[in-house]
Amino acid sequence: MSADLQKLLTWLSPAFPVGAFAWSAGLETAIVQRKVMDRATTEDWIAGTLRHGSLKTDGILLSHAHAAHADASTLRELADLALALNPARERHAETLITGNAFVLASAAWPLDEAPALPRPCPYPIAIGSLAGAHGIDRHDTLVAFLTTAVHSQVSVAVRLVPIGQTDGLAIMAALEPHVAALATLCLNATLDDVGGVAYGADIAQMQHETLPTRIFRS
Repeated sequence: MSADLQKLLTWLSPAFPVGAFAWSAGLETAIVQRKVMDRATTEDWIAGTLRHGSLKTDGILLSHAHAAHADASTLRELADLALALNPARERHAETLITGNAFVLASAAWPLDEAPALPRPCPYPIAIGSLAGAHGIDRHDTLVAFLTTAVHSQVSVAVRLVPIGQTDGLAIMAALEPHVAALATLCLNATLDDVGGVAYGADIAQMQHETLPTRIFRS
């Protein structure tokens, strides 16, 4: 439905007031440490978080929140799990600040029966549960969420590596199959499938707060 597509495009637009642009999820650390320094290493870093890291975890949690949007108890459990899985203090802050902002901003689209969201509400839980409550397709929501996350990471690299806009767009295009595959995986995943081995990204998130100069908040 066009109305559902409009909501997704608006909710996951960089203009939607959740402040996602302020966070790098540890990518700033990787750039400072010269682990990410060009188009190839940028693409590898983002692909790693898609296949093995926080984006995979968030996608699975979003999928389950979408399916359980009418179940307050399950949403609370999913929120607790989402917070427990955050490896770094800044990552913990990021998911809560953006999640709570998303809940507030999406109230402009009222529901007859709004889901009983946990407070505080992690970002993937907020998006999944509200998209489910609005009847937006779960797979479409996953594709939109993961695509936006990739674009946000590319934007960080364009500004800090720096890579040019052409390289940034090439990375986005190259990662589209990865996004599609992960969306399908998350659609069918159980909570037992949650877990990752992107330890470099986790450590980068932990180290970010110790950088002497920081542009991003994580």
